[in-house]
Amino acid sequence: MLIKKPDDIKSSEITSQANYLDRRNFIKGAALAGTVAATGLVYKSFNSPAPPPRPAEKIANLAAPGNVAPPLGPDDKPNTLKEISNYNNFYEFTTDKAGVAAAARNFVTKPWNVVVDGLVNQPQTFGFEDLLKIAPQQERIYRHRCVEAWSMVIPWVGFPLKALLDRVQPQMSARYVAFQTLYDPKQFPGQGRFGGSGLDWPYVEGLRLDEAMHPLAILATGIYGETLLPQNGAPIRLVLPWKYGFKGIKSIVKITLTDSIPPTTWNRAATDEYGFYSNVNPDVAHPRWSQAMERRIGEFGQRKTLLFNGYADQVASLYTGMDLRKDF
Repeated sequence: MLIKKPDDIKSSEITSQANYLDRRNFIKGAALAGTVAATGLVYKSFNSPAPPPRPAEKIANLAAPGNVAPPLGPDDKPNTLKEISNYNNFYEFTTDKAGVAAAARNFVTKPWNVVVDGLVNQPQTFGFEDLLKIAPQQERIYRHRCVEAWSMVIPWVGFPLKALLDRVQPQMSARYVAFQTLYDPKQFPGQGRFGGSGLDWPYVEGLRLDEAMHPLAILATGIYGETLLPQNGAPIRLVLPWKYGFKGIKSIVKITLTDSIPPTTWNRAATDEYGFYSNVNPDVAHPRWSQAMERRIGEFGQRKTLLFNGYADQVASLYTGMDLRKDF
């Protein structure tokens, strides 16, 4: 059996887990995340011609976000729209990061409804236009850290998740918030029988209620002042900058408040690899690679990963008294 050294592993062997997923035991034999050489290939691809993105619409009347998050430093320059829209994990379309944009080109997002139910006093079904009226749209420039040890800086547009939850009035017994992605194999070929990922569909995620109510947690509706492209989770997705990117469920159609921990897709697929919390933590390694360093897309080399992705001052109090190695 040939065992490759980390420096010999290609990026395509890392990020496409299609050959290893079998819903319960896909862990064995997958490779370490990213290499400098692989990042160089990614960088080269961003400087080569790419298919034009599907046209997006300008978002009018953006509000100032206020002092919600710490300002980013000079080494946290936002990634380009080309990078953000052509390097995506969205297995509902394809396991090929560079192929998501093309696979998502004809994704239909109008009309779109989001059901909010469960332990709430005012369960409602919101049309997308209704969601946009809940709170002013704000630009939030956040670091984005993937569990695969690559990162970006993304200028999201959206509104606080708290504003939506306040609208439906959570009951006293509500402790968690569950999220669900659209299930539509006709639009999402990856959800079909031959999709290749082996995951259980639809994609589901979850948070504790206090996490969901945190000011940093937003429902994103755009990037760079324009509406979300399909490959980025259109028309509405969750953004949690202190957690690994897979917690940011895309194309949301249902939000349910509950009194028990909801199942989440990656935790259900591999409990020992993907915890319920999945907070960015350089001191807690993934079973197959270290999380101490990361590679910023568009750059060569590595940079240190920050605890809670650099948002520790804002969110660490949510986890007071918890063992972050056990509750990863």
